[in-house]
Amino acid sequence: MSILESINSPDDLRGLTTDELQTLAEELRSFLIENVSRTGGHLASNLGAVELTLALHRVYDTSRDRLVFDVGHQSYVHKILTGRREQFDMLRRLGGLSGYPKPSESIHDAAIAGHASNSVSVALGMARARSLAHEDYSVVAVVGDGALTGGLAYEGLSDAGDSHEPLVVILNDNGMAIDSNVGGMAHRLSKMRVRPGYFKFKRWYRRVFGKVPALYNFNHRVKEWLKRRLIPGNLFSDLGFHYLGPVDGHDLVQLESVLSWAKELKMPVLVHVITQKGHGYPFAEQEPELYHGVDAFDADCGVYHGEHPGFSHVFGETLCTLAESDRRIVAVTAAMCSGTGLTDFASRYPDRFFDVGIAEGHAVAMAAGMAARGLIPVFAVYSSFLQRGYDMLIHDVSLSRQHVVFAVDRAGLVGRDGETHQGVFDVDYLCSVPHMAVLCPASFAELQEMLELACYHIDGPVAVRYPRGGEGDYKLSCGRSPAAVLRRGGDLTLVAYGTMINEALAAADVLSRLGVSAEVVKLNFINPLDTRPVLESLRRTGRLLVSEDVCAAGSVGSRLLAACAREGVLLRAAETLDLGTGIVEHGSVAELLHLRGVDRDGIVEAAKRMLDIDGNEVKAQ
Repeated sequence: MSILESINSPDDLRGLTTDELQTLAEELRSFLIENVSRTGGHLASNLGAVELTLALHRVYDTSRDRLVFDVGHQSYVHKILTGRREQFDMLRRLGGLSGYPKPSESIHDAAIAGHASNSVSVALGMARARSLAHEDYSVVAVVGDGALTGGLAYEGLSDAGDSHEPLVVILNDNGMAIDSNVGGMAHRLSKMRVRPGYFKFKRWYRRVFGKVPALYNFNHRVKEWLKRRLIPGNLFSDLGFHYLGPVDGHDLVQLESVLSWAKELKMPVLVHVITQKGHGYPFAEQEPELYHGVDAFDADCGVYHGEHPGFSHVFGETLCTLAESDRRIVAVTAAMCSGTGLTDFASRYPDRFFDVGIAEGHAVAMAAGMAARGLIPVFAVYSSFLQRGYDMLIHDVSLSRQHVVFAVDRAGLVGRDGETHQGVFDVDYLCSVPHMAVLCPASFAELQEMLELACYHIDGPVAVRYPRGGEGDYKLSCGRSPAAVLRRGGDLTLVAYGTMINEALAAADVLSRLGVSAEVVKLNFINPLDTRPVLESLRRTGRLLVSEDVCAAGSVGSRLLAACAREGVLLRAAETLDLGTGIVEHGSVAELLHLRGVDRDGIVEAAKRMLDIDGNEVKAQ
């Protein structure tokens, strides 16, 4: 039996020898590669965090101590070690393990995580709650260097450093140099600080001199005075943290020693850990970005490098074409160059490409400044990440009616990343922004047409929202008109937009075989919403059925019902199919559409209820 097979909880780690831990680390990497190659998921970040996670679970008891992950895609090893190993064949699948920490899954998951830069703030809140309740447990935040490009991280660090709360922040640095100490003395002391002997001495020193507080405090002030003059400071020390590191993130003995010392200090401590993304798997070591998030792949051959045509790819190609003849067009992204299809743009027009890091609010405000000075900024961003820029959408873009184009990728259901990543709120929040036009292409051809329309023919802010992945059976383009009737009928009106039009058309085919004549209205612009084509249809059919993969709040269906009431259109029946609260679990997009009843089958069932169809026969109306 392998060592990994004997690990059913973190308690099983504490009796292992150093050699056994090293073997376990190798087994964990093999397990990750084997399983993620079958299920897909985040690979490189987890391979890089194996030793760090082992050390954390050797030092802390996560059933009581609170371990708060930033982003959370590096939590797979944590899940394996906390009793969920046998469930990994269902990772990110419907009804299976989430790809992110989830308190409803395990007591060992302190907080839900999926977006970056918030862990220090959440951890500090837990630490303050602990102190107010006079309880005794540790709080640890694990944050990556990439997340430190987000402003929220610095808000949390600034407050935490000033709080004097016992709190440990682990900086998992796998690529970005952050305000490091310089000079020979600093390098020498940083190496000495992470030796086990150094921590033994520090413990002895505190134990002995701590009995005489006046002497200890005097010595400490002298030491700090000398250190400030001999060694350049770093950002974290300036913020009030006791800085430890840098530490080799793949040296288990060193890691455990440093983490133990950080726990004992009982103050704000930042442990700087240097790791290698993709460590132990040559393919991922060489191309960590490619192996950040992967679909199922051949573990022996690596990830397939070919292009998968999708909306993101078509967006990138179209923007390059527009930029070729217009130097005013610039591209902005927030640490999502390849994910949003901008890799080619960045290569061809480097002086007009701006990656601001995980700082969506800054990106929106910066784009507003660009637009104010005559550029045409196109901000490519995932729907769920744009949520962070809502204040700037109103204050910096909308109030001045700046012409900023938002390419809203991953709109609607995204599938296996689950609740934290589903792009199901943008219809609500984008349509609430004054002067914002919102366009919804249903095909690649429409995306090309609408992007050109957004850049040159619409004043003020405009969002073009499109889903992850490829187009469906509908491949035509009618994107210049606010709406279009794709199919005539007299029994009911089916309304959809974006790629959901494929479900509506498929449902109309099924209903036709049941003797039901459904009129299908496709909306191209959902803000401003031209209700006339839908109301004209409803005056003939008297029945409204809307299907959309967004939350109910602010949905197009609710706005159409309001328009009917406002215009005095009397309906014999109406039903709006949507995602309710918008909190949607993980699974494939097709599974989730079906589970929530907004796909072809859900539309057909709703129509049958509306028309009082029993079985396959249509009753007389």
